[in-house]
Amino acid sequence: MSKIAFVFPGQGAQYTGMAKDFYEKYAVSRKVFESASKASGLDVKALCFEENDRLNITEYTQIAMLTAEIAILRAVEEAGIRSQVNAGLSLGEYGALVASGVMQEEDAFTVVRKRGIFMQEAYPTGGAMSAVLGTDAELIEKICNETQGIVSIANYNCPGQIVITGEETAVAAAGEALKAAGARRVIPLKVSGPFHCELLKGAGEKLGQELEKVEIQSFTVPYVTNVTAQYVTGPEQVKELLVSQVSSSVRWQQCVEQMIDDGVDTFIEIGPGKTLTGFLKKINRNVKALHVEKTEDLDEVRKECL
Repeated sequence: MSKIAFVFPGQGAQYTGMAKDFYEKYAVSRKVFESASKASGLDVKALCFEENDRLNITEYTQIAMLTAEIAILRAVEEAGIRSQVNAGLSLGEYGALVASGVMQEEDAFTVVRKRGIFMQEAYPTGGAMSAVLGTDAELIEKICNETQGIVSIANYNCPGQIVITGEETAVAAAGEALKAAGARRVIPLKVSGPFHCELLKGAGEKLGQELEKVEIQSFTVPYVTNVTAQYVTGPEQVKELLVSQVSSSVRWQQCVEQMIDDGVDTFIEIGPGKTLTGFLKKINRNVKALHVEKTEDLDEVRKECL
């Protein structure tokens, strides 16, 4: 019997038309879009399905991505597929929390709408992020620590792919030092802020005030948090972790390794793109990596898991 983890991607995987086929085919998915629009005050259907300039702006990206993920999740659940643990990369952690029964989807949409705004406004200019390829984490940590200014690791994605974040000048200086030290490539990312570093602490504090209005439910399924890469089973920990997550490193590789150590042998990525599936293949090729992005993917996953 497989031990299944549902995993949810973060922003960056969004595209116009995501989850549209689920909206058209499944009533449970349509209800999710209606719920998201009501909670956020936005026309989320139009945001996701119609060409527009907002989809790649953080304050809109986050609510759009989460809506697409939960719309697909509800169809997966309706098909009878169940997970034994959930996890998500950055924004995707809210998809995991909904899947774990910890947060009502309406509350998740309300909080994520505010999270996107707070992160967008926290450090609007002078920040940067870069992907570092082909260098181990210890060297990157060392060079970030030695670089003048604020620069640190944002994402431990998978072996050979780590993202750094911080002040634009510090990220650039660290990037040059990493290339000199043997990094295969350092690629500046097109982002609207220096996410997952101390410059975003103010956004996390504002998010904490919003989370105070939300009731955290008891877990139906545990999840693994980005902040510590450990299992979370107690609702009392959730709000503090979500506040910390905004300005701390996303330990995605470590999250996946933790789940594999605990016996997970099948990962199902739920949402736009195959980013996490790609990371998984670099972390451990011995586990099964599936994804549900289109309705035909659900048919394939149903055959694999039921």
